[in-house]
Amino acid sequence: MRPKLASRLALCTALAFAAAAGAADWAPRPFHATYAVQWKGLNAGTSTLELRRTGEQSWSYVSRNVARGIFRIAIPDAVTQSSELRYRDGAPQPLRYRADDGGEATDRDVSLDFDWAQMRVTGRAEDAAVDLPVPADAQDPMSVQLAQMHAAATGGTPVRFHTVDKDEVKAYDFVRTGSQKLATALGELDTEIYESRRDGSSRLIRIWMVPSLDYLPVRAERRRDGKVEFAMAIRSLRRD
Repeated sequence: MRPKLASRLALCTALAFAAAAGAADWAPRPFHATYAVQWKGLNAGTSTLELRRTGEQSWSYVSRNVARGIFRIAIPDAVTQSSELRYRDGAPQPLRYRADDGGEATDRDVSLDFDWAQMRVTGRAEDAAVDLPVPADAQDPMSVQLAQMHAAATGGTPVRFHTVDKDEVKAYDFVRTGSQKLATALGELDTEIYESRRDGSSRLIRIWMVPSLDYLPVRAERRRDGKVEFAMAIRSLRRD
């Protein structure tokens, strides 16, 4: 083998190993982000996302939504979702998920616990018992957001995610569709655009992620039949 060719192959191999190591080691930096929320074009309230490290490999990811005005009818109080998770082989793996609508009744609450030794998830969803087998890549409704950031950051798209939604495991395809320089409350940012969709569904999630911010979403839209139902746009960001 010619020396130059051997050197080039060695360099390519080294880069491949470096990329694999980077994917295995990748995790977002802790953050606290606030978003303005719109429902069908109307200001509906605010949402906060907070990611905290709770141990060497353990994390807490929490979303708090506060409705305003007439939207309190649909959301009587703050709606909180939380995921306790760990990172395995570079990707998030959920351990516990909780959703609380803020009211005294429990018919809208969800409590799920993942047993990875048994490959099952158990708990309650809207007052019904949950006991399901889960695939090795299963996520909860919060941890899947971090899994999407991981896939985008490590070039792991397109990818199919399996998410436990209440008492059902649903599959979503996550693909990159383009890039855009986007004006935000943080300034003009270079973003990459991703979409998430289930087979046969008219609902589409579109997400604008920022590579320079560890692929943090700065805008997200939920569309049905091509029309925007729900949108979030970042208003502030604190990095720990």
